[in-house]
Amino acid sequence: MKKSLMSGLVLAAGLAFAGAAHADIKIGVAGPLTGPNAAFGAQLQKGAEQAVADINAKGGVLGQKLVVVLGDDVSDAKQGVSVANKFVGDGVQFVVGHFNSSVSIPASEVYAENNILQITPASTNPTFTERGLWNTFRTCGRDDQQGAVAGKYIAENFKNVPVAVIHDKTTYGQGLADETKKALNAAGVQEVIYEGVNVGDKDFSALISKMKAANVGVIYWGGLHTEGGLIVRQSAEQGLKATLFSGDGIVSNEFASIAGPSAEGTLNTFSPDPRANPAAVAVVDEFRKAGFEPESYTLYSYSSVQLIAEAITKANSTDPQKVAEVLKSGGPFETVIGPLSFDSKGDRTTADYVMWIWKKGDDGKITNVPL
Repeated sequence: MKKSLMSGLVLAAGLAFAGAAHADIKIGVAGPLTGPNAAFGAQLQKGAEQAVADINAKGGVLGQKLVVVLGDDVSDAKQGVSVANKFVGDGVQFVVGHFNSSVSIPASEVYAENNILQITPASTNPTFTERGLWNTFRTCGRDDQQGAVAGKYIAENFKNVPVAVIHDKTTYGQGLADETKKALNAAGVQEVIYEGVNVGDKDFSALISKMKAANVGVIYWGGLHTEGGLIVRQSAEQGLKATLFSGDGIVSNEFASIAGPSAEGTLNTFSPDPRANPAAVAVVDEFRKAGFEPESYTLYSYSSVQLIAEAITKANSTDPQKVAEVLKSGGPFETVIGPLSFDSKGDRTTADYVMWIWKKGDDGKITNVPL
């Protein structure tokens, strides 16, 4: 009887070990899946899900399948922390997200304490990778890089044009506006207005009147497409002839939907079009066949999953800390946005920002294209 019981226990233990050895690798995908920024959340979700499907179709990673666990943070920091804690309870080991810097930063501390590696495709505030955490990476660039490009362009191409620097008071928006302001000031340009508005504001009449009185010709906007689209539309309606200039936060076709015809001529910084990268051709075709245009951060999200899979393979381990060590020392890694390597902070060793313009195409639609 004892021998039979022992044999049963050994068999059960063996089956449990086998199950653990072939357990799924859970990847949390977090962002604003609902709310005013849901367009960006969709990009993160679609990109990650497609990458997981493609990798699983080739056999997965170390004989295990990747599984997506979704988390909707609605661009809210407190909700982001709740999502992070839920991921901990769900057994998530790796996270692709969040979108907003103000969400990624507090969530990353939960992940660091619970042995979860995080790669954000979109959070550009420098603080995200400047705190010495072991687990923070990003496939995008940083606001100090982006702001330098924006400030230089404005200084060189809008000489003697009064500039207003407006932001949405968020970690991302004000951070980007401040980096651009810093670059402008270093180039000898002093803004005539520096002001913050609130996320969710709908009426910018008072601000526009103030800018008209200051004869503003360039509005630098640190924020997202939601308020940015309203500012450019209402400025045109109220007779303010000024060029809106912004960053990667307006890179969604929803910007043109909100701004209407006034979107044409708007300038912004972003990376070189990731869809044009030779490594992305087949993947972009997959998305388009499925009826989804992989704009802005879609391929950055796809590449984040690729990085996780490649680093797990190189580490021969799903231990997030070992994977993090590989990411910081084992590059370059081949991704749909090109080869990526990381420094000791988790930032890309190369991150290029270029100029884009919102322009009417042959089909009459206003879209964002490289300048």
